[in-house]
Amino acid sequence: MTTHTDDTKTTGYAAEVPVRLNWSQHAPEVYKAMIRLDTAAKRGLDPVLYELVKIRASQINHCALCLDMHTKDALAAGESVERIVQLAAWEESRHFYTEKELAAIELTEAVTVLTDGFVSDEVYAKAAGHFDEPELAQLIAAITTTNAWNRFGVTCRMTPGHYTPGGHA
Repeated sequence: MTTHTDDTKTTGYAAEVPVRLNWSQHAPEVYKAMIRLDTAAKRGLDPVLYELVKIRASQINHCALCLDMHTKDALAAGESVERIVQLAAWEESRHFYTEKELAAIELTEAVTVLTDGFVSDEVYAKAAGHFDEPELAQLIAAITTTNAWNRFGVTCRMTPGHYTPGGHA
């Protein structure tokens, strides 16, 4: 695997953008609470579905660090490259996913893009048709937690490319 470094003379890659703030170092109790929240949010969810949700929210929020992390974790959990690649265009690539996964992906978009309005009754009902209430509550928690992580990553400009799968397990 090629790693991106600051040595642009030998690799031809652009220089890495520096991290703005190592927020976890300066707010360690918040970071620890986020880790606990993330651990609690994923309980009972299928690991592959969980990573698909995290990838989709991170795509929408443009969180490069989270995309790096969750695509690697999804691959380590057995997800295919093809399904990860198609996730950005899931509406045109529906045949790559189960109806349950599609309901979770659609709910992820609705919860993530609140500027479009509230989570519609239709989207919620579709998800509720595929997940029992405890699992749906966990799914909503996972989506919400991912969005919080994304905001830390994007605001602090956390750098992708250095994550090892399972690094935050």
